[in-house]
Amino acid sequence: MKPKNSKRLDSIKAAHKSEKTRSSTRMEDYLEIILELVELKGYATTLDISRYMNVSAPSVTKMLQRLDEGGYLEYEKYHGINLTDKGTHIAEGIKQKHGILLEFFEILGIGYDTANQDTEGIEHHLNPKTIKQLRKFITFLKANPKIIENFKNL
Repeated sequence: MKPKNSKRLDSIKAAHKSEKTRSSTRMEDYLEIILELVELKGYATTLDISRYMNVSAPSVTKMLQRLDEGGYLEYEKYHGINLTDKGTHIAEGIKQKHGILLEFFEILGIGYDTANQDTEGIEHHLNPKTIKQLRKFITFLKANPKIIENFKNL
């Protein structure tokens, strides 16, 4: 018997195809937090990262070593953490996606806390083409405030 909606099952399978996706999402979270800390304080420490990621300091150290090996940052134990151009590029991309999604959810009238939480869950999984179209749509809506107003009055 053939499933009624095998396309949907294939889609789910593709979205969850490997641990790599989860692992890269986690790596992106680390890069994003490091970028934010550096922008806020001028530096990032293992302890700071551990607090924001809600993980132990040894877990942070292990991930920092992996990111260093991958060329995303330069890490030397008990010294500074510096993002490489490669790491900065990824972190800034995630930050940009976050901002676009947050702005879109704001237009939809979703409260900041909920919007921010939802954004954290999906910012890593969107195709760049989707983000580009979403950015264009937000720009269109902002250029046509009556549409936003009409939506809010529904």
